[in-house]
Amino acid sequence: MSKSSRSYTQEFKEEAIALSLRSASVNATAKSLGVPAANGTTSTVNVGAVLSENKELHKRIAELEQEKAILKKAATYFAKELK
Repeated sequence: MSKSSRSYTQEFKEEAIALSLRSASVNATAKSLGVPAANGTTSTVNVGAVLSENKELHKRIAELEQEKAILKKAATYFAKELK
């Protein structure tokens, strides 16, 4: 038995993404749009929490990159002192 797949326009996909970002869960958005939920699961995803965590992780990455740059400069300085 073959599985039929639906084809959605790019505009529909973009609007669905925007709606899911404002929604409490991706599955609720999928249900309201009449499309299958992600991976056929029934679990809910708190999009706000994911976005918040993503923002925090980006901040942490920026901090770590800054610390790395400082340590790299310090290592260069001390390497010159040892010569």
